[in-house]
Order: sequence, then C-alpha cells, then structure tokens
Amino acid sequence: MTTFSPLDLDDDRLFPDSDGKPMADDTEQFRWIVLIKENLKILFADDLLVFVAGDLLWYPLRSTLVDPTAPDVMVVFGRPKGRRGSYRQWQEDNIPPQVVFEIPSRSNTDTALTRKQEFYETYGVEEYYLYDSETNQCNGWLRQQSRLVPIPDLADPSNDWISPRLQIRFHPGLPELTLYYPDGRKLLSSIELEQRAHEAEQRAASAESALEQERQRAERLAAYLCSLGIAEDQLPEV
Repeated sequence: MTTFSPLDLDDDRLFPDSDGKPMADDTEQFRWIVLIKENLKILFADDLLVFVAGDLLWYPLRSTLVDPTAPDVMVVFGRPKGRRGSYRQWQEDNIPPQVVFEIPSRSNTDTALTRKQEFYETYGVEEYYLYDSETNQCNGWLRQQSRLVPIPDLADPSNDWISPRLQIRFHPGLPELTLYYPDGRKLLSSIELEQRAHEAEQRAASAESALEQERQRAERLAAYLCSLGIAEDQLPEV
C-alpha cells in the first residue's frame, strides 16, 4: 500500500507566499522598514551573494508543523539576489537569514515578539535587532553558540554598536536611532537620497557652466589677440 504524505504536495500549495497580514500597521513602522531595507540593498548592491528582503515569509523547515515568520527586514549572506515569493530555507542551501530586524507597532504584543525571538534563536539567526520607534528603544541580541545573548551597548544611549555582519554602526541617541554605513555616511530615506542626488546634479551643472564660461572667455581672448596680430605663444610667461 502506498502511504500518502502531505509533503507529496507541491511546495507552492503547502507553503504559501502570503500570511494575509499587512507589511506595516502605521506610517512610522513602514518608514523604518523601508529605510533599513533599502539602505542595506544599497550597501550590498555589488555583492551578488547577499540577499536582502522586507516582510518576506521565512520557512525554516519543509514541515507544515512549523509556522513561518516574516522578519521586517532579513539579510542572508551566501544566497543570490533575485525574486522570491517566500524564503524556503531547504531551497536556499539550508542557509538561514543571519541578520533580522523588527520594528514593532502598537498591535505587536510582548508575547508575539517573544515568540519571534525564540524562532530566531531556534533557527540560526546570528544578529537580531528590535527598534521601537515610539519609545526610541533599541535592543539587540548576538548569537553565542545556541543562544541569542543581549547586546548591552545598544541599551546605553552613550554607546555605539557596530554590527559584526553588516558593519553598519548603531547610534542609539536622541531623538531617534541613527544608523551609519561602514564609511561613516548616514543611512538616508528615499526623499533624502533624492535631495542629495539633486544637489549633486546642481553642483555638477554649476561646475560645468563655470568651465564653459571659462572656455568662452579663453576663446574671446584668443580672438582678440589674433585681431592684434599677436599669437598666444608670443605672450610673456607669467
């Protein structure tokens, strides 16, 4: 007799890409999720084997007995970039996300956050960061063997913390958490990035205009000297 197992069904039916929950409950939570995700994508844009995603369901095991979870932001080293409907770990060389971020909203209960932390601890996350934008409280945990251990520096506003994996710097000061790239640049929102790009374009256009004015001035001077019968190479050196 042939024994039927639910796992004989197609993965797309057993492990759907959506849990039906919204990405964010309010604009502030959404702002932080996008800020972190997009800047991490920029940071690792040239590394083809770093996958960054936001609000993507993570299935750690090919088992219907284990509920997935969707980190607000996840970073996976060793996996290629590309489209995914969900992160099914058995299809990803069994590599779990090494770094995850959570930005809680008002609807997130302490029980739900505790369950997420237990999930991350159980399934191999190396760094877990939890930032409450309402209270400006940042907490982090770093894996030591089989446990996620609190990072004391993140609880102290006078200290900075550098992520071992990401190399970004956390500055838990006022009025809110500030994050910096490894080269010291601040992580910026899409609006701030657009403003910086516009300012750079204006500076480049201004410099180009100045060069063009200088070129025209030189041409007029050359034409004037020519009208006087003086060649430029006849001018005394200054």
